Amino acid sequence: MADPAIARTALPPAVPPAAPGETGVTRALAKAKWQGGPWDSLGRLSSVQRTIEQFLMARPFERGPWLAVGYAAGIAAWAVLSGPWQWAAILALCAAAVAGAVPLARDGRFDHLAQAIIAMALVLAAGLGTIWMKSALVGSPPIAAPATVMIGARIIDRLDDGAVTRLMLAARTAGFAKGQAKGQAGGQAGGADRAMLVEVLLPHPLDQPGLLPGAIFTARARLAPPPPPMLPGAHDFAFVDWFRGLSATGAIAGPITVIAPGHAPWRLGDLRAALRDHVLGHLHGSPGAIAVTLVTGEHGAMDRADAQAMRDAGFAHLLAIGGLHVGAVIGAVYWLVFRALALLPWLALRVRVPLVAALAGALAGLGYALITGGQVPTIRAGFVAIAVLGALALGRDPLSMRLLAGAALLVMLVWPESVMGASFQMSFVAVMVVIALRSAEAVQAYARHRDEGRAMRLLRHATMLLIGGLAIEFALMPVALLHFHRAGIYGAWANLLAIPLVTLVAMPALALALLLDLVGAGAPAWWITGKALGWVLAIARDTAAMPGAVTAMPTIPGWAYALWLAGLLWLALWSGRVRLWGLGPMALALGGFALVPVPDILIAGDGKHIGITGAGPDLVVLSPGPGRFARDTLLEAAGMTGSTIPLEAWPGARCTHDFCALVLTRSGRRTVVMISRSHRRLDEAGLAQACAQTDLVIADRALPESCRPRQLRIDAPLLARTGGMTIDLANGTVRTVAETGGQHVWGW
Repeated sequence: MADPAIARTALPPAVPPAAPGETGVTRALAKAKWQGGPWDSLGRLSSVQRTIEQFLMARPFERGPWLAVGYAAGIAAWAVLSGPWQWAAILALCAAAVAGAVPLARDGRFDHLAQAIIAMALVLAAGLGTIWMKSALVGSPPIAAPATVMIGARIIDRLDDGAVTRLMLAARTAGFAKGQAKGQAGGQAGGADRAMLVEVLLPHPLDQPGLLPGAIFTARARLAPPPPPMLPGAHDFAFVDWFRGLSATGAIAGPITVIAPGHAPWRLGDLRAALRDHVLGHLHGSPGAIAVTLVTGEHGAMDRADAQAMRDAGFAHLLAIGGLHVGAVIGAVYWLVFRALALLPWLALRVRVPLVAALAGALAGLGYALITGGQVPTIRAGFVAIAVLGALALGRDPLSMRLLAGAALLVMLVWPESVMGASFQMSFVAVMVVIALRSAEAVQAYARHRDEGRAMRLLRHATMLLIGGLAIEFALMPVALLHFHRAGIYGAWANLLAIPLVTLVAMPALALALLLDLVGAGAPAWWITGKALGWVLAIARDTAAMPGAVTAMPTIPGWAYALWLAGLLWLALWSGRVRLWGLGPMALALGGFALVPVPDILIAGDGKHIGITGAGPDLVVLSPGPGRFARDTLLEAAGMTGSTIPLEAWPGARCTHDFCALVLTRSGRRTVVMISRSHRRLDEAGLAQACAQTDLVIADRALPESCRPRQLRIDAPLLARTGGMTIDLANGTVRTVAETGGQHVWGW
């Protein structure tokens, strides 16, 4: 029998025998040529294939979660890459990978590797194809430019959330020519009628009784294309509105003529409005706003400081109806029905109690999702919760990666665009972390049931909740920093108190109050609800006020975020010691996060909102108008937690009616900046002289060609091509929306 050690040794390729008269030197050269050619490369490739095959064979893993990851990667590739040529190249690479893996599958020695390549290539292509197809089916070209026009419209839907009324309209107008230049003044000139879907605000003084779904009316409206990101890394409203089919957003600006009134059949919206008014009749202020959110999904007029404190304390998930709320409703109904049936032995012996309880819980979850508006996060949470119920009814593990992957695939089939949103990423990453932590051997050993007192058992459960909360906070912090530019630090500790208060006290008391109000006895339950939500707000305020409670960061690089997700997925989806390899990419990602520079100048796409950093924790801004949205966006994009200082009130700026001049010194580099403040006609010769003495000139209008600063002129024509931008003066780096957003049909 051959020695196994010898059998495992790879033999070098055979060398042809020496020809007559061949010398030792020529034979050595021939041997070197033979070994260095393509055969040697094929041998190394075969060795790599064999290593991967052995790795996959030695470590059994769940295929379902990795298929969901591949599907999501295909969707992300479509969103990140610029256009059809790149998407087609990805599909071609997937086809080539499948074709190359087929011989491996026929070989028989690389079954696991071939299956992995074929499966991942197919799901990657499927994910890219799904979102590409949905984009082509539902997307509608945006209007070319803002304009005020007369529209004829039919109301598709009406949303009243107390503070504002929104109408979804199927509108037709002649005010938009297909080739109209972006930024050109609108009006009714040019262009044929065009049918489109728009969303407009309806001012309360213009509201009329007949403006209900189905109504047809004419009115003057201010419309604009869905806005692109204000700055690189800011929220992309145009992307969201593209997949909603919207061509414009705006507001009704003039008197409304109702041609055919709408009808008022009973709608869930009426129930939501009645519930909102009923809740606000018993609870006021921020507790009432939170209660309205829990009941109807509508975001009430919460105090601004309280809303920010809730976010900084890590309680934002309490203000968005999702897995926590749906799970609490389904779990409560499941438990109540299960216990009630157990009290009736004659019935419990004739029906499958878990199945009946699961069905009741699923129906309750569906009803709650519909009442709270049927938003994507709510429905997604319902999918996951119903899948968990199905597993419980069938006696399967209710928390498994395979179950989570199935729910994720179902969501991505219907809403592939949600993969790029914070809600999808945060919810599925959080559940994935919980399942991965639960499957870890050390955690299982600690949580294993043992003979001990109730106090010790309670302490063990509390410790597990804290460990899980810390793990979730650690995993989600980069996600929050990418999408919101700020993340709370003490959320894991604060949620130990807030989540039980909401799910075990406030929500049951709120449901009981609504039920008892049918007989006029809900006052005690309302008192409990108000106290519980007041305690939640107090915890949020105290947590947000703690030193270092909030981490803020400018836009983090995409490569670092991709490394973080890749490492996190590897850490969660493998088992055994090999999962620790995921810590490597995560460590590199943390290094990338730490090296993100704070931009020195931030310029919005309209040129009217400008931020200057370097004044401590505060941001110096030029931002006309009373609204705070632009200033808050500048502050978040700069990764700062302070407040905003008006540019004209900053000691470092010298301002006139038309311009502000300032000198910024970064890393020993002195930059003179001039910022326009008015639209008055200026003396061109004087402006040219001032520009020649300036490094950067920034204006929200077109400046004459004679204005030639030493480095860069940033005016309306340039911003129309680039969108918003950030500037790092130390190294001269400029990042723009057009550069980071690709050339998609909804954006640049």
